[in-house]
Amino acid sequence: MILSRRTMLAGTAALGALGARGAAAQGAWPSRPVAVMVPFAPGGSTDFVARLLSQELSTALGQQFVVDNRAGASGTVGMTFLARARPDGYTLGVVPNGTFAMAPAMFERLPYDNENAFAPVGMLATNAMFLCVAPDSPHRTLADLLAASRAAPGRLSFASAGSGVANHLGPELLQEMAGVNWLHVSYRSGAAGVQAVIAKETTLSFVDSVTAIPFLRDRTLRALGFSGAERSPQMPDVPTIAEQGFPGYRASTDFGLFAPAGTPAPIIERLGAEMRRIMLSPATKARLEPLAIDPVGGTVAEFGPYAAAERAKWGDLIRRRNIKPE
Repeated sequence: MILSRRTMLAGTAALGALGARGAAAQGAWPSRPVAVMVPFAPGGSTDFVARLLSQELSTALGQQFVVDNRAGASGTVGMTFLARARPDGYTLGVVPNGTFAMAPAMFERLPYDNENAFAPVGMLATNAMFLCVAPDSPHRTLADLLAASRAAPGRLSFASAGSGVANHLGPELLQEMAGVNWLHVSYRSGAAGVQAVIAKETTLSFVDSVTAIPFLRDRTLRALGFSGAERSPQMPDVPTIAEQGFPGYRASTDFGLFAPAGTPAPIIERLGAEMRRIMLSPATKARLEPLAIDPVGGTVAEFGPYAAAERAKWGDLIRRRNIKPE
């Protein structure tokens, strides 16, 4: 059938109108509340960063960004939810490297494709951990702790927030470097692990700075080392693990912002721009500094290579130590 010029022009106009309406709808994002998935229970650094970001995005974009905690299986329960969400900009995730770079190496199969199911928006922030013991622990220094560990292999224990997360693999890396063996005890959250140390159910835990600093300041916990490359400005008397005989040691919790794969590029770009503005603002820096969290505000282009390097570093450690889910 041969179309008349008038019919062709009408069709072109209709397509143009559809495109304009689509662009307008996309430009209207967000027009309703946005869920911000956190793959852990409330409390701890990931939840803190997510709530800070959500509050500021709500103000900046005129819609509520609501934190949705979905804990379980080292964060992979939440990631499964995010992978299956509609890619329309109304479901996001604030996810630590323990979940997007460490935990996947723990499982033979995941219900999602870790490398392709998500659209990275950018790096939010990073923070290191304190190696903490009870305040009346007989282990006064890291050297004391390691000496006791060598004298009784497998008798000392450490608490984590789950297999394959940062405060599990941080101690695993130190055990490998120090030649010691600790018993791993997994809890539902980092906060529960802290209570286990205080109650002396476990010997130690690597505790993120958001959680640790208040306990350290009121002397409910005592720190034997810091897992960052440099000392924490908030606790400058606590030496790094690296400077106590383990050069190159570094284990941190790094937070990324993700959307489901297929989320429209204009939404990712707008979200990324707002995220960077918020994370690098003086007000955000002032809120994060007392907790030893360093804002990053990275880009999509930077995030891909970083995530690949993290997967390689921790994946190799998991395979060398034959770490399995518990």
